[in-house]
Amino acid sequence: MKTQTFMRKIRQTSWIDRGLYLIIGLLAVIWLFVAGLPFVHMFLSAFKKQFEIYNNGVFAFPEGLYLDNFKSVLGGGFVRYLTNSIIVVLISLFLILFISAFAAYVFSRLKFRLRNPIYSIVVACMAIPIHVTLIPIYMMTQKIGLYDNIFALVGPYVAFNLPLSIFILTGFMMDIPADIEESAEIDGCSKITTFFRIILPLSLPGMATLGIYNSVNMWNEFSFALVLTQKASSRTLPLAIWEFQGQYTANITMIMTVLTLTALPMIIAFIIGQDKLVKGMMVGAVKG
Repeated sequence: MKTQTFMRKIRQTSWIDRGLYLIIGLLAVIWLFVAGLPFVHMFLSAFKKQFEIYNNGVFAFPEGLYLDNFKSVLGGGFVRYLTNSIIVVLISLFLILFISAFAAYVFSRLKFRLRNPIYSIVVACMAIPIHVTLIPIYMMTQKIGLYDNIFALVGPYVAFNLPLSIFILTGFMMDIPADIEESAEIDGCSKITTFFRIILPLSLPGMATLGIYNSVNMWNEFSFALVLTQKASSRTLPLAIWEFQGQYTANITMIMTVLTLTALPMIIAFIIGQDKLVKGMMVGAVKG
């Protein structure tokens, strides 16, 4: 009887697993269709002539590899937009990781009276909508003389990405065994030395995850780039499509080309760093 009951449970479990696999497979197909089809359409449209998309249909394959769109985009102001985006993202990302690493170490390893209230304020800042701060930040940027400058974007990018970064990295550092830090203190290491030689190297997977996540957010950010910059020489990639649309018409194929070239750096970065992203997520999810 026990053997029959055990075998019956195994069969029930196997059917449940098959059902779950089927649901996951269907969700994966739906996700590929929803997320992949627009990108394929964007990529194919970049190789079409301007009126080909109207004559042959939106989802028709291009008649040939029409590369003049890429030549026109790369020969225009795209390189300037790309350079501005790279500068802003690199500076902002360095500041975010630098500040969040120090703050996370303080919140996760040090004990002081105001730790919990300050940490609660940091976590509460995650709930602030960025769009309600556009006007105050615009006025502040004008007063300090940074308006229409790419460095005006660094402050908002760092400020609005810090709370989540500190929150995630604090939880990550809390999972690091305290015995390692205690052993370092016994050997004569100070808090600063312990942070740089032990805690920070062990936190690199989590920082890599935050680096990829924040880079994608800042690379595609539009609102602050639109409000805080005006000249073409100060704009970033999300505003590059403005060069190819007028008051009444828009060059769809050129816009698709710009979007394709804008997405490629992040896709390449994700392909290169996807193993670090997965490791960071898995390590942060395992206790001890």
